[in-house]
Amino acid sequence: MREISLFTPFSSRGTTFANRIVVSPMCQYRAVEGQVGAWHLAHHARFALGGVGGALIEATAVERDGRISEGCLGLWHDGQIAGFRQLAGLYRDQGIPLGVQIGHAGRKASSASPWDGAGPLAEAVPPRGWTAIAPSALAHADGWPIPVALDEAGIARIVAAFAASARRAVEAGLDFVELHGAHGYLLHEFLSPLANHRTDRYGGAFDNRARLALEAALAVRQAVPEAMPVWYRASCVDESAGGVTLDETVELARRLKNIGIDLLDCSSGGIRGPVARSIRAEAPGHQVPYAERIRREAGMATMAVGLITEPEQANRIISDGSADFVAIGRELLADPNFVYRAARALGHPFPHEVLPRNFAFFLARRNMLSADAVTK
Repeated sequence: MREISLFTPFSSRGTTFANRIVVSPMCQYRAVEGQVGAWHLAHHARFALGGVGGALIEATAVERDGRISEGCLGLWHDGQIAGFRQLAGLYRDQGIPLGVQIGHAGRKASSASPWDGAGPLAEAVPPRGWTAIAPSALAHADGWPIPVALDEAGIARIVAAFAASARRAVEAGLDFVELHGAHGYLLHEFLSPLANHRTDRYGGAFDNRARLALEAALAVRQAVPEAMPVWYRASCVDESAGGVTLDETVELARRLKNIGIDLLDCSSGGIRGPVARSIRAEAPGHQVPYAERIRREAGMATMAVGLITEPEQANRIISDGSADFVAIGRELLADPNFVYRAARALGHPFPHEVLPRNFAFFLARRNMLSADAVTK
């Protein structure tokens, strides 16, 4: 059997990833009314030229009021499609699949940007923002406003919004879609007993708490072509007593797989307080065991994320069978050519014909060859 490594291609439905490194979705807080702008194009251009296997656009709201902040991207109306089409073109020119992470912020909506404190906009001076929604009328944290509990008509509206955003992603020319079911946002809130105190068919037992996640995932699966992969990001554990357990996430993964979801993107936390606070206290690769267990027990492809910063570490995750992809954020921000660095460290040959043009030019200079001979 051929050994699987960080540079082994991976095919899912009609999409092939040249390697197992994926740009993690990273909120930029630079959009105006959800629109892609010059910042987003510049942010992604460096990754598109960096040889990654795939990339995910940041958390993108399915409703205007589903934004985390005023600066978040959105796909809630057709006028936003053109900007995403530009992003798709950046990656398509380099033969790299691009996906978008669609979601709803739930009770964490109407937040200030991180550099403005990341608190509720209702506390801003002057006050601004909008009313958040949630499974139950429970504030995200002390000092946050009480959200409005969704009724079943509102839940149906959210499911339809996920499907509509997925259809817009298809029209924009994106290659895959990921539902954001992690980090304390709406789908995660319904799943977690810490945020969901409902007594109807969307609350209580696991079957009920998982209902919205499965309905939204099925709606997205049915809204996109059969050949398009659909992924799901989950907070595999809540990291708080009485919250979501890994056993529950394994079962969620099984059910997602049964309705046609292709991969579970394995994160954690966020139901109480900022995700970044818990990450800073953790060890490198601390979430990899979640991806490994879900992959093994649910028979589903997984992606590991969280403090994956070294080529050998990333390669070991893949070669050991702990996950099928690694999602990398901060290390790619620090070094957009991380993939080339990893290839050199691992002794992986990078043929000129599959290199992005900037790599080929670099190799030509390094080897004292004619740049024209390499890049024509």
